[in-house]
Amino acid sequence: MKRPTLEAVAARAGVSRATVSRVVNGSATVNPQIRTVVLRAVEELGYIPNSAARSLVTQRTGSIGLVVSEPLARVFSDDPFFSLVVRTVSQELEAADKQVVLMIPSSPAGQTRVERYVAGRHVDGVILLSQHGSDPLPAALLRTGVPVVSHGRPVSTAKPPYCDVDNVGGARTAVEHLLARGRRRIATITGPLDMSAGLDRLGGYRELLSGTGRRSLAAIGDFTRESGAAAMGQLLEDDPGLDAVFAASDLMATGALYALRKAGRRVPDDVAIVGFDDIDAARFTDPPLTTVRQPIAEVAQATVRILLNGVDHQAEPVIFPTELIVRDST
Repeated sequence: MKRPTLEAVAARAGVSRATVSRVVNGSATVNPQIRTVVLRAVEELGYIPNSAARSLVTQRTGSIGLVVSEPLARVFSDDPFFSLVVRTVSQELEAADKQVVLMIPSSPAGQTRVERYVAGRHVDGVILLSQHGSDPLPAALLRTGVPVVSHGRPVSTAKPPYCDVDNVGGARTAVEHLLARGRRRIATITGPLDMSAGLDRLGGYRELLSGTGRRSLAAIGDFTRESGAAAMGQLLEDDPGLDAVFAASDLMATGALYALRKAGRRVPDDVAIVGFDDIDAARFTDPPLTTVRQPIAEVAQATVRILLNGVDHQAEPVIFPTELIVRDST
């Protein structure tokens, strides 16, 4: 069956081809009554606008790039953070009649391809997720002139507008809770220290302890369960008398729970533990995990809104509060 043309719609509606073009491209200059007649003709004929031709006219693609700077294995691991952000961004863009283009540059060649794709104006904007300080891609994308927004505080010299949670305040709340429970030797398992979440949660932990005269004790993880177990083992070697741990992610906290059990330490009797995120699994650990809840979906929604509403590089960042969820691990 022959595909209906713009000319056929114009003939059915009794208007010019140019008028039909303005209607299907969303122009606000068309009389509402004429717009109604044209849209009725579009529906009756089953006309489908040529997206490639429309993008030439409007200079818009209807697509937004979501750039995740992590290895594929990490993005598609058992960490629910990535799936929740991708799902939320996709839903928000779909509601705005936009398409998400997921890009995962896990090598220098991949970064070059993403930069070339964005510079070619194949997307109308970019959302950056999971940035590392040494990553040159944010600065390269900002130079293309395409609107860029960051999910999370940027740590590189490139500073696009961003949304985040109060990572420092959340870490402080976790340590305050452990101190209130009478814990005296509180260690931490950090996230990667080339990421804002890792740096800020460590900063909040140190900031709170420094005011109490207690020394800090840290082991570095990478937000995975395996790194949490390894870091917990290291902390027990460094200070066998520690009685509390703040882990900068729930997955690392579950790894720490495993290592503590393996070492014969009871939770919370011998060692109390607090995580960060409040993933679903936190309710089902043994014992259920006390954690700092961060509103992951809300941050993703706000990031999309900033991009769709027009990026203002002078605007203040949007920071969401966290909430301590107390369960049996403390």
